[in-house]
Amino acid sequence: MLGKGYAFVTRHIRNLRGGSQPILAEASDGQLYVVKFTNNLQGANLPFNESIGSELYRAFGLAGPAWTPLVVTDSFLDRNPDCWMQTAEGCLRPASGLCFGSAYLGRDGIRLLEVLPETSFKRVRNIESLWLALMIDICARHTDNRQAIFREDIDGGLRAFFIDHGNLFGGPNGAQRPNFLASLYLDSRIYRGVSSRFVLNLQMSPRNVDFGRLWKRAQALPDDWKSASALDSFGQCIERLSSPKLLENVLCAMLDAFQRSNEFERISRLRNEKRLVFPVLYPGVQTTKMGRRPFGHSAGRRACAYGPGG
Repeated sequence: MLGKGYAFVTRHIRNLRGGSQPILAEASDGQLYVVKFTNNLQGANLPFNESIGSELYRAFGLAGPAWTPLVVTDSFLDRNPDCWMQTAEGCLRPASGLCFGSAYLGRDGIRLLEVLPETSFKRVRNIESLWLALMIDICARHTDNRQAIFREDIDGGLRAFFIDHGNLFGGPNGAQRPNFLASLYLDSRIYRGVSSRFVLNLQMSPRNVDFGRLWKRAQALPDDWKSASALDSFGQCIERLSSPKLLENVLCAMLDAFQRSNEFERISRLRNEKRLVFPVLYPGVQTTKMGRRPFGHSAGRRACAYGPGG
């Protein structure tokens, strides 16, 4: 995917909502894409975050649109001034060259829903994936509400597809330190109906994830998409997801937060049960000079990875 022969952006269809001011466009391969420019208004790390966030979610088995680098030419930009970004100082011409393209999910009459009423939550077939996404987002320091689109099946069921990964890894500028539950889906009631035992079992979900391959994918991105802060944050994310003990802390903190909101049954019994001990899944990618314990432990008690609101 990251080799030669990229498709070119050929037709501007319409502008889309969002802080990065993306557009919907057709490419020379005949497909429709949500296109985000490298000089977007949110931050320089956005193309990295979107692409590697998509790869990370896919590695965990979460549904999302395919992505690819696309070429946007000067001639396309000159012909389509409507796709230029709006700033307080006036129009900003997008940068030519490689941009991030995410396959558009709404083709062929497929019904997509962005906002669901609570009565529709029971129709979501992969509702457990919201919890897995939350665990990943916390470990990746996602700085905004989790975005998902729900695609309707012919029998009326819904499947969540996860989109918009630009706020992973400390956000598009790489410098933000989010609140513990900053990346919840906007309507937190969607997390009900999943047992606390299932949530704690998410600790085992990285067992089959090839983090070394993910790191190689990051290294293979276009050079101007990679910054020191983006690679550093991704390396820290890998280390967190590679440690079963740290994941246990994250998951317990997640459940604690929901228990205080009466979202879950009490989990004291589960917490006191003897748990299986899993080996470190991956020895850690040596990408940073940071200490290898991004989560602290208080003396005399088992600490959660992040304190709520910290």
